[in-house]
Amino acid sequence: MSLLAALTMAASAQPMAVPAPAPYAWQPTAAYVTAGQDEPGYRSWFLASPSRSHAVNSFNNYLVTYGVGGIVPTWQLLRTASSWQRCGAQPFEVPPVQEWPNVVQTLRYVRDFVIPAVGPVEPVSAYRNPLLNVCAGGARESAHKHYSAIDLVPLRPTTREHLMRTLCNMHPKRGPDYGVGLGFYAFLRFHVDTTKYRRWGADAGSTTCPSIIRPADVASVYQPPQPQPPIVATTPVPAPVADPLAPAPTPPAKPPELSPPFNR
Repeated sequence: MSLLAALTMAASAQPMAVPAPAPYAWQPTAAYVTAGQDEPGYRSWFLASPSRSHAVNSFNNYLVTYGVGGIVPTWQLLRTASSWQRCGAQPFEVPPVQEWPNVVQTLRYVRDFVIPAVGPVEPVSAYRNPLLNVCAGGARESAHKHYSAIDLVPLRPTTREHLMRTLCNMHPKRGPDYGVGLGFYAFLRFHVDTTKYRRWGADAGSTTCPSIIRPADVASVYQPPQPQPPIVATTPVPAPVADPLAPAPTPPAKPPELSPPFNR
């Protein structure tokens, strides 16, 4: 046997090396943030109109003035709805100035209690203008429409069960003082607003996080729009006019009396 053949046989007898699997990448926002609503999309949106620079800077200065700047990146607080493309809306929007105070209390709660409990978070939806709110399925008086609500995703690896348990244990202790509404969507997305104290969207049958919803709260809680019955226009029918020459109507015949013993 030649030396070359021997080396070939020896090499073929060695087990093949199996490449190590790629490390798992934690991407908690991937299910909620599409291209165009990410950071490159924000830069494109920001540069598309000169007026946006002034509006964003004014909003950022407002947050700094009231002590809530830098809790999360300001540009993330301008994300509209996750369904912005389907609704033909902008991926980002600076809310009307009169709505800015509403997000301050929400950011304080996120800073003081949410982040210390679950770690850093990323806003995936905040203000929704009235038209976008309707298209996105928001309630008539959704807290998102008034910029009190922020939908958040935790950036630290966790499970839905642990996230719900942590936030729900804190909610009855701190939520009433801030008027916090706490809601849960699928996977890891959760909602915080400071409209009023309530809780919804927890898993059915959950004992660690039962829903707290009163009838008066329904208007500010997310729910799909209900179909309305069609409005049918009707023309009023005029009352008939009596004809003085017409004969008097014949009275209806009296029903026959039954013979005993049936007429008791």
